[in-house]
Amino acid sequence: MKIAPFPLRARPYIAPAWLRGGHAQTIYPYLLSRPLIPYRRERWELDDGDFIDVDWMDNAPDAPMVVLFHGLEGSSCSHYVVSLMTMLRELGWRGAVVHFRGCSGSPNRLPRAYHAGDSTEIDGILRRLGEENKRLGCDAPLYAVGISLGGNALLKWLGERGDQASQLLDGAVAVSVPLDLAAAGKALASGFNLLYTRHFLDTLKRKALGKLDLFPGLFDPVALAACTTLYEFDNLVTAPLHGFRDTEDYWKRSSSKPWLKHIGVPTLLINAFNDPFMPAQALPGLSDVSSAVVLEFSEEGGHVGFLDSPFPGRLTWLPERILGFFAELGGRAAAQSTDELRTLEAS
Repeated sequence: MKIAPFPLRARPYIAPAWLRGGHAQTIYPYLLSRPLIPYRRERWELDDGDFIDVDWMDNAPDAPMVVLFHGLEGSSCSHYVVSLMTMLRELGWRGAVVHFRGCSGSPNRLPRAYHAGDSTEIDGILRRLGEENKRLGCDAPLYAVGISLGGNALLKWLGERGDQASQLLDGAVAVSVPLDLAAAGKALASGFNLLYTRHFLDTLKRKALGKLDLFPGLFDPVALAACTTLYEFDNLVTAPLHGFRDTEDYWKRSSSKPWLKHIGVPTLLINAFNDPFMPAQALPGLSDVSSAVVLEFSEEGGHVGFLDSPFPGRLTWLPERILGFFAELGGRAAAQSTDELRTLEAS
């Protein structure tokens, strides 16, 4: 297998001339073929009687690890996950894709599922990964990547833990994050963006109806069928099942933007100004974040798109930027990996 050179230098994102507009840059990557990743699935039993499934991309046990938290209704098969795991595999790093409850293809056991502000779940997962590394005697860096909803939950956890988060993580990247959930919810409730909303609601409603088979009376199935926006779905299902008063309470308490000032772990935040899910005017400025946070906002890219030329396109810019940031953070393991990869590439 040919080993790719380690991406040490960041290059700004430039959209292909033949793919213009936030909607096209968001949708087109879903249409590309994806290589198969030889995942190893592991089921983690949780203290509350539920479970989550983790898909591992194995390599040497002392290699750096990147754990990924996917977006709304995502999985280890999502295009942005596959592109990152492919590059990790080529670099000899380890990867772990954590499926939020009910997203691995198997329904979870409890009425609750997952939500955008579930930093408690993030905390338990990262602590378990840290314990596993200790058990293996591995002191290689542990990095985290959060995409969209998963990025919001990760950033909220980073802000809540502040400097203490560095005991578990060496660095983090969050991509296309709906940092202000109310602004994102409003954006997704009108115009062409309703296409994305219908896409999400197709699976969210189906999963919710499955809950009713196990927990009759959990909510009104007629009201569920009538939901046409994420606001309505969150008001009926997400908020009450996860301890929030209503959608407004859920969105306000779960948004990560207010927590960015408290982040102590080196963190890169990547968003596009033309992201259909997150209005550019709601993105944070330098005064909204701590000195540990790097803001990288491109003019184009869509929502977790960032397609590279040439035609028909490659999903290489985002994983290169993510891993380049982790390499910039330094560390013995990262430096060793880079030296080894350069040697292999030259041979």
